[in-house]
Amino acid sequence: MSREHPAICLQVGALLVLAMAGNGVGLYCKRLVVGIFWGYDAIAFRMQSMYGTDRVTRFHLRIDMSDRFSPLEAVWSRRKLLGAAATLPVAMAASGRLLAAEPVASVSADAEEAELQALYEAALKDGGKLVVYAGGDTPQQQDATKLAFAKRFPGVDIQITVDYSKIHDVRIDHLIDTQGPVPDVVQLQTLQNFPRWKKQGHLLDFKPVSFPGIHSQFRDEDGAWLAIGVLAFSLMFDASLAAEAPRSPQELAHPKWKGKIASSYPQDDDATLFLYTQCVRTYGWDWLNALAQQQVQFARGTHSVREAIAAKHALIGTGGSGSLTATDAPVRWAVAEGHPFMAWGQRAAILKQAKHANAAKLYMAWQVSRQRQVTYYNGWSVRTDVQPAGGLKPIWEYANAHVTAFPEFMQDRALVEHWRQTFALYFGDVQGPPSPGVLGLRPGL
Repeated sequence: MSREHPAICLQVGALLVLAMAGNGVGLYCKRLVVGIFWGYDAIAFRMQSMYGTDRVTRFHLRIDMSDRFSPLEAVWSRRKLLGAAATLPVAMAASGRLLAAEPVASVSADAEEAELQALYEAALKDGGKLVVYAGGDTPQQQDATKLAFAKRFPGVDIQITVDYSKIHDVRIDHLIDTQGPVPDVVQLQTLQNFPRWKKQGHLLDFKPVSFPGIHSQFRDEDGAWLAIGVLAFSLMFDASLAAEAPRSPQELAHPKWKGKIASSYPQDDDATLFLYTQCVRTYGWDWLNALAQQQVQFARGTHSVREAIAAKHALIGTGGSGSLTATDAPVRWAVAEGHPFMAWGQRAAILKQAKHANAAKLYMAWQVSRQRQVTYYNGWSVRTDVQPAGGLKPIWEYANAHVTAFPEFMQDRALVEHWRQTFALYFGDVQGPPSPGVLGLRPGL
């Protein structure tokens, strides 16, 4: 196998070196290895189909938060293991798991303002209309964005239609295929669609003057799409718990929280799905098995977690967004150092068939402008020249946020479906109607 899959062997070998160190390996090192090795399940899933489950599972290494690694079968010689470990930095660099620091690009506020004013005037001349399809959970979820845009650019009639990203993307494909009217802007969690739409020639390239200030992880090099904001999912809890609140997602499996946990369905929302996969990779299958016995209150829509806790239907939850800067909120959102959470840049693009291209460019430029980014609700920005609020680090400096891993996960639809069905085995099928409603073929057009 080593001749056919050298990259796999290098990663497995490096981990086994650390495993052989036994109790001498610190907890910090083990957590670091987990972060580096997020893609192991994807490799194992494919190897099982090629070589058979028995041969592949000999390499499976269960890593938990205890003080030691669990027993495993040594299948490599020590010399090969040490050689593989020596190449670990190269493997890390190739995988792109940790984002390198980027120089801060200086973007003139005057240049941004001049561009916005010119696009605003052009949008008004074109009729002053804008249609956006946005991924989300409820019809009202983008109302604040709509109001802020309308206040900043009076006279431009903006309509934002919210639906699950996994529904919007199919809807957009259908509209393109049938050559009907399309929205001007699409902003979705289904990140895998944007490279495909670019390749198929459906996206209009646009680089606002703030383009150099956007981290390269959050923009297409040709301007086919931009990430307009950072979203993140993690643990949350009722503030009244105070010191009794869980310190990490690992504690979701503790018996004392049975019947007191809310979550969005991991088999319904891909971001929640990814968060759950990171927890399984970190804490092991025993954690998932214990969680399945906790009578978790699952609901459709990631907004449901916060709502359940706020209504005192649950005390803790996971699979929803929040802010580390909201320290006085009745529902607290938390990230534990060394434990998994997840973050991504919500991608947006202008469709080539858009009727209101200037209004679409205005919207995109406004979303990534400094004046907009500094007000983002969770304190993080897609820009390198915007200091995060509340003393936070830039999101790409949190290794446990898996910022590079989520887009790669979304690109591998076979792996996504594999994990989706795995969680359905543990938690059952998704129940309930879609939280945005049923919107039909071409809402808002």
